[in-house]
Amino acid sequence: MYLAEGDPYKETMEDGIVRSITTGLSQRGVRDHNERLLLSLIQRHGAMPASDLARRAYLSPPTVSSITRKLEAEGLLKRGEPVRGKVGKPSTPMQLDPEGAFSFGLKIGRRSAELVLIDFVGALRQERHITFARPVPDDIFAFVADATSQIIAALTAKQVDRICGLGVAAAFEMWNARGSDRSEEFASWSGLDLAQILHERTGLPVSLLNDATAACHSEHTHGRGREFRDYAYFFIGAYIGGGVVLDNSVFEGRQGNAGALGSLRSIGPNGESMQLVEMASIRQLEQRLQEVDLDPQQLWTNPESWRNLSRYVDQWIGVTAQELSKAALSTCSVIDFEAVLIDGAFPDFVRTELVQRVQRYVTTQDTRGLIPPKIEAGSIGRRARSIGAATRLIGAQFMFAAPMSSIDEST
Repeated sequence: MYLAEGDPYKETMEDGIVRSITTGLSQRGVRDHNERLLLSLIQRHGAMPASDLARRAYLSPPTVSSITRKLEAEGLLKRGEPVRGKVGKPSTPMQLDPEGAFSFGLKIGRRSAELVLIDFVGALRQERHITFARPVPDDIFAFVADATSQIIAALTAKQVDRICGLGVAAAFEMWNARGSDRSEEFASWSGLDLAQILHERTGLPVSLLNDATAACHSEHTHGRGREFRDYAYFFIGAYIGGGVVLDNSVFEGRQGNAGALGSLRSIGPNGESMQLVEMASIRQLEQRLQEVDLDPQQLWTNPESWRNLSRYVDQWIGVTAQELSKAALSTCSVIDFEAVLIDGAFPDFVRTELVQRVQRYVTTQDTRGLIPPKIEAGSIGRRARSIGAATRLIGAQFMFAAPMSSIDEST
């Protein structure tokens, strides 16, 4: 693997929540600044010849040629088809080699768990998925161990050697139940060292991050987030969360909890102070279905059920859109975001209707002192959290981690 063998170590944030387990990085796994820069440029802008890379990176053509030859020899870049211009020799674009690296991504949610394997360009290679009424740690750990073993067994030796590890997207406080959920159903998650346990179960280096932040990474790297420099991101799962992108980089914050947009304050139906998570999550739709003796589990197991339950779904969309319109403007009162992107664990037609309603509701809000942002749909959907966890792991090893404003301008 890209991570050399060695004694694992822990990296723990101040609050003891965010942990990663990995092994010592070999020289092959440590990319220097210019290598990361070129890989990041190609990831963001697509295949391009060395001359364009040199111009965007402010590096000399000989330097870029030397680096791209090295990356090509390592299997991270490959040559595209030559492109003929009007004059001169044809140019050969360099592009990421999909076989250059692989990463597992795991989403642990309160209603489902999902494991994916993506390649170096973010394409989905394998997926495993389970749903449940409540998450039981031992069941999920067994699912991950079995699924990773099955997927690895189907890979070539070369592909296995290029697995970066396992990125895990999970709520930081799974045990901190919301609303009418009973806290005892999630109490078994309190105190668990997910990174250590999953490392022991899979043998892979493990990196843990907030699930909504992971979704934001996915949207920013592979989705419509590439179109905007600064934006707020809402992801609606069983519980709503969010992310923040500043200067073309996902901002995770000091403790990895930046963009905790589900905690924004809202006003409940009786005038009481509530959090957005209690007003604009799929959990509210689940509760409504339970009230009329319908099984809410179908929302997670059968996407078509969202159409069949239109009587309840439409009402939920209306309330959620109103809350999101207020939350969108609240976030822009702190940072002058260009856009607000909305995505979630629901079918595309639900996302489209939800975004359109938020767009309409924003125009009716009091925007004095604010520049209303563009309200746009995300593009990744249900898999955003697992893909984002895997994407971040690849990015940490190969891409440019600093804000990309200096490398994102065409010159």
